[in-house]
Amino acid sequence: MLQSVQYSLEVIQEEVQRLVSRGQVSRQQPIYTLCQYLPAREWVSFERELERCEILLRDPIGDLISHEEWEND
Repeated sequence: MLQSVQYSLEVIQEEVQRLVSRGQVSRQQPIYTLCQYLPAREWVSFERELERCEILLRDPIGDLISHEEWEND
């Protein structure tokens, strides 16, 4: 039996930060771009958590990155 992965906003933010730092996605791309990095069966849980947090799939990925520190500030 397949287990459904449950995403929290914190887990989503960590995954997004990792993808952005690796250069696999950019902060300006829409959140729905992330569906290509998740198995289809996990996307429903991912999308449900974003909905719960009132985050739209058309919002930029950068909106999911909570706090970043800049060395040049």
